[in-house]
Formats: sequence, C-alpha cells, structure tokens
Amino acid sequence: MLLSHGGEPSPTGGPVARWSVEQVLALAPDDASRKAGTRLGAAGPWTGTGRDAAGAVWGLCKGSGSTPYRTVVDTTGPAYSCSCPSRKFPCKHALGLLLLRASDDAAFRPGEPADWAAAWIEGRRGRAAEKAGPVPGGDAARGPADAAARKRAERRAERVTGGAQELEQRLADLLRGGLAAADRSGYGLWEETAARMVDAQAPGLAARVRELGAITGSGPGWPVRLLEECGLLHLLDTAWLGREQLPDPLAATVRTRVGLPMSAEGAPVRDHWLVLAQYDTPDGRIVARRIWLYGRESGRTALLLSFGAAGRSPAQALPVGATIDAELTPYPGGGQLRAELGEQFGAMPPAGPPPGITAAAAPAVYGNALREDPWLDAWPVTLRDVIPVPARVGWQVADAHADSALPIAPAALSRPGLWKLVALSGGGPVTVFGEIGHRGFDPFAAWEPGKTEEGGRTAVGSVVQLV
Repeated sequence: MLLSHGGEPSPTGGPVARWSVEQVLALAPDDASRKAGTRLGAAGPWTGTGRDAAGAVWGLCKGSGSTPYRTVVDTTGPAYSCSCPSRKFPCKHALGLLLLRASDDAAFRPGEPADWAAAWIEGRRGRAAEKAGPVPGGDAARGPADAAARKRAERRAERVTGGAQELEQRLADLLRGGLAAADRSGYGLWEETAARMVDAQAPGLAARVRELGAITGSGPGWPVRLLEECGLLHLLDTAWLGREQLPDPLAATVRTRVGLPMSAEGAPVRDHWLVLAQYDTPDGRIVARRIWLYGRESGRTALLLSFGAAGRSPAQALPVGATIDAELTPYPGGGQLRAELGEQFGAMPPAGPPPGITAAAAPAVYGNALREDPWLDAWPVTLRDVIPVPARVGWQVADAHADSALPIAPAALSRPGLWKLVALSGGGPVTVFGEIGHRGFDPFAAWEPGKTEEGGRTAVGSVVQLV
C-alpha cells in the first residue's frame, strides 16, 4: 500500500519539535494498532533510520518477508507512507517509527532522506506547489463550471424547500393528534419521514427527524423533550423557508443545519494552534473525526472535521498536545468554529493549556453562542481550577475557589476518561477542555497540574485525552 494523507510540508526547513510518546499513541486508529506499534517502538526491527530538519523521519522495518517495509512520516502534516499492506492510517510501522523517534533521538541519523523516502517527500511538496498555483485557463475556464454548479444548487434548494414544507405539515399533524399519543405510531412513521427528507436532499433534517423517533422511548418526561425538539425543528424549517430575509451568518448556519455542503471561504488565520483533543464518532455508515484547536495569539477555538468510510479511520490526524504554526480557513456560519487546515509552517515547543474560564461563567458562554446558532447542542470551553466530585446523581466539576459547579454530561459518565480525570485531579484543581451544553459539561482533555522546578519556575503539565 501507499498511505498518505493530511497537511502540507513545512517550507521553512526549521527545526521541528519532537512528539512525545503520548502524542504518538493518540494518533493510533484503534487499540490493536496502538499495541502493535508499541512493539515496534524499539531499535531492534529498524535499520536505515534518519531524520531531516523539516520534520521527516524514515526507516526500514524488518517484517515476515525478505524485504523490509519502507516507512516514512512527515510530522508537519502529519502524513505517512509505508510499503506494508495495511489499510490503517497510520499503520503500525509508522507508529513504531514515531515511538522510536520519541524515545531515542540518537537512533536517527540527521541528514538528507534516503532515495526512496526523498521521492515521496518531494512528491508531496510538488503537489503542494501545484495546489497553490493558479488555475489553468483563469476565469474563462471556471465560468461554465460555475454556471452549472449554480444550477445544481438551485435545483437542490427547490427540493429542500419541498421537503421542509412537507415536514411542517407532518409536525402540524403530530401536534393536532397530541404529543402524548406519539409513542403509539412506532418508529416506522419517523423513519418514513426521515427517508422523505433524504429524498429531498436535506440530510440535516433527516437526522433530526430520526432523533424525534428515539425520544418517545427515552424514559419518563419524554413528551416535554419531544415538544422541545419539535420546536427546534419547526424553527429550522421556517428559517430555511425565510432564509432570504436572514443575516448572512445566520443564513449560512441554516444551510449547514439542513445539510447543504459548505466550503471554507473566510480569511485565513495564521496562528500557533494548540491541539486540544481528537476523537471519532460514528455517523451512520461513516466515521466523523473531530479535532479541536486553540489559537495562542487569536484566542480562537477551531474545529477540524473529517470523515472516513465504514471500517476506516479518517485521514486527518494531529497529535494531541502539539502546537503547530499553521493557517486555518473558517467556514461560514454562526460562531465560525469549523475550519479547514491550510498551509503549515512547522511545529512549536510544548506549551500549557488555554487561559480558561470559571465554571460559573461557562453557561453564559453557551448562551451567547445560541444567539448565533439556536440549534447548537454544545460549545467548546476550557475550565480552569475545577475539581471532579461525585454528585447526588452522577458527577460534576466544581469550582475550586467558588460555590459553583457544572454537572458532567451523561455521555461522559460511562467513558473511562471520567476516571482518568478523577485520578489526574486527585482531589485538587485541574484545567479541563470540553463542551458545555444543555446536558452538562462533556470533558475531552485535561492538563496535569504544573510542578515547581528549581528556581521557582512551574513546569508545563502534559495533556491527557479523555475521549
């Protein structure tokens, strides 16, 4: 195989920070790859290992055959290439090579890449140059294509409008018959309605309809929750039907919520971006990967979203806790959280967590975000000086210096990350990154408390991923 994905090579040629063992293991697509990569993280199976100043590492790994596997990694992407037959990104050989680099710098000879590694690295740089170059034919070549794209968008908008109108009628029928009797119709009615929204090319509406079908079996109090979700769905329908009268950012949010594809089109923001968290969630037949970043200079939080087919990990991956010098291009819409990773200029030395806010201030941050996106389930925040403590039902994060606390979201209670957070805290205050929403606070990553070094300085604690 030839595995390759993500990012662009660093054009600076400057020194690139080494990854830690924890950062490398966070890139593994699954537990099996993590264990297999760990076994290859020693010098024994490797020969011809080397590294260059721009962030590339390479080596030959002995396998079951007579020919060793050729593995090369560009850490500025990161991107991987290996001659093994694995279809995982990264494969166990790439993980083993990075683990060896993290633990034994002397095992890598600095200098120019081997011929086979140089060909792959140069190919990546060539593709990056072509991507940055002008479009052949200029505006004249793009004109017919743009006109055809506009027609397709108009036809799709008409189908979505038809779907929204039909959905409004079904919601009216539901309310006319009474919400308390909604559980008698079973899930088939909801699935049929969702299928109609798929036919209307409105996958966002279809997903919300399916959520309605699951509410009737969610336990006591479900009619109230069903009414709340029906209200949000009605608001989305009416917003789509009246989108021409909405402000541009809110109109873009509505288009995203109904499921129309959007392109990153904002002004690029160059910053030193700290990788806060990375986790995968199933989304139907595909896997969605979310990577949260924090800009040191801009103070912005950004979300990188990528997808992988069933059974395969998404291509984009960044080591949690690393800081990269890069450009991000935001997508349109309320809050402009989602962004696209652009040119990367290298990696930076390890740094501490974002400044953070108090637990008492977090609900107001979420409330302000709802003004721009009423359908928002949660908003990213970093909480400082909080302590995880058991509550009457579940757990909560309590402010170490004030009489306030936030409940931990139900989704986090069954994850092992909760116990990592409790162990990391040890009853003392920690800094935690996660999402605050109407269900509570969902922790994604936490930082070890800083330790005092000689001279009175406080060392930066490493980040622990909780998802």
